[in-house]
Amino acid sequence: MRSFKNILYVFEPSIAQETNIIRAVSLAHSNQAHLAIIDVIPEQTVGSISTDLTEALISKRWNMLESLISSYTNVHDVDIEVRVGTKFLEVIRAVLRNNYDLVIKGAENPDWMMHLFGSDDMHLLRKCPCPIWLMKPQEKANYDCIVAAFDFDPDDQNQSLLNQQILDLANSLALSEFAELHLVHAWDVPEIEFVRGWINEPDTTTIREIDAERARHQAGMDALIKKLRDRLGAEAYSYLSPQVHLPMGSARKTIPALLKAVRADLIVMGTIARTGIPGFIIGNTAEAILDQLECSVLAVKPAGFVTPVTLLC
Repeated sequence: MRSFKNILYVFEPSIAQETNIIRAVSLAHSNQAHLAIIDVIPEQTVGSISTDLTEALISKRWNMLESLISSYTNVHDVDIEVRVGTKFLEVIRAVLRNNYDLVIKGAENPDWMMHLFGSDDMHLLRKCPCPIWLMKPQEKANYDCIVAAFDFDPDDQNQSLLNQQILDLANSLALSEFAELHLVHAWDVPEIEFVRGWINEPDTTTIREIDAERARHQAGMDALIKKLRDRLGAEAYSYLSPQVHLPMGSARKTIPALLKAVRADLIVMGTIARTGIPGFIIGNTAEAILDQLECSVLAVKPAGFVTPVTLLC
């Protein structure tokens, strides 16, 4: 099972913090992990003030964080860091400096947008090298339903490793939260409409094509489920009893619809399919899904992902 050993919590002043901090402390405690909290003061806030005033402001914010977490330090020690700069850049630099293996942050949920995630959130989803857990405002103390979303490419070993990482995270959380686990893979046959235009027996051929494609995707999901059963053992797998969904259609439509239908509290998903390209943006499908989310998200990068953000000299 996947466990975390070095967790970074990002203070987000635009939302209530209590439930999110409790979850971060609880996760760190159960994993026996190091936990730190970071606050980033925008550069424009200190741009016109003296060094002494800047240091005073940093000290004030540090004391505020210390007061915020004081009621939890009897459960778990929490380190504090206050930086000046651009939030997503300083968070990623902290990850690079200290090798954090999970970032937890409340979603910005800006009032002027009809979306859950704000600018810093999207930058982190694109560029943070470790998994990032963005929690919606008014987060529940315990999850009832967790969804893991997969993609399959038999020629891409990195995709298989990413799927395994998603599966490990989702089933570990479902077991610890006593939550329902749903496994989903959306598939499509977009070339079917083109085939219909030139074949003599469109219905027969279409059915054959769809059945073959469905079988290919079903085989990928079956292999993933077998890995989960083998890792958990028969008894634990039976207790977890994951529900499997293999909808036909565009993932950007079928996955958000499924999340609403099952009243998902969290989706665990990959955000980038290609590796070795620094700063490679979120794929169109993942971006479209994220844009429609009403639940929290735990986003995972593939092995070999390289962030375009670098440490300052």
